[in-house]
Amino acid sequence: MLSAFCERWQPKTTTFHLPFGEMTITLDDVASILHIPITGSMISFSQPLWVDDVNALLVELLGTTNVEASRETEQCRSLSVRLLWLRENFSTITVDDDIEFATRAFLLHLVGCTLFADKSATSVGVVYLELFRDLSMVGRYGWGAACLAFLYRQLTTATRFEVRQLGGYLTLLQS
Repeated sequence: MLSAFCERWQPKTTTFHLPFGEMTITLDDVASILHIPITGSMISFSQPLWVDDVNALLVELLGTTNVEASRETEQCRSLSVRLLWLRENFSTITVDDDIEFATRAFLLHLVGCTLFADKSATSVGVVYLELFRDLSMVGRYGWGAACLAFLYRQLTTATRFEVRQLGGYLTLLQS
């Protein structure tokens, strides 16, 4: 079913060309299906990250050591962390641990598995961790709009002949 949608996706109009006409996924669909905010602060990133920036974010916002952060980014060979690494390091917390670190790790894992799932389905970009710097701001972002834009981008990429996988929150296509 997903491959049929990809074949019918038209990047220029961001619609599916179906036998009975054109259809698309709208922000209203996202709000109705996912029940997440579609309005709010825009999700954007001011500058590109480098490996040193990623390691610094992991140390500052997740409380890892610099050695742990470097090891993880080297293992991923990208500006990402493995979802498994997040589960292993933050699935249990003790009284002594900082709850904010665990909360950020959980939210990073959540967006990596759902809203901004990449094609590997095994890692998540550390760039999203920047969105969780101030936990009081998390509810003020327009997550639905960003999720839909990400899915549109993934569908557009999937229309290329050499691409064999699709990322994004595929629940929106299956609903």
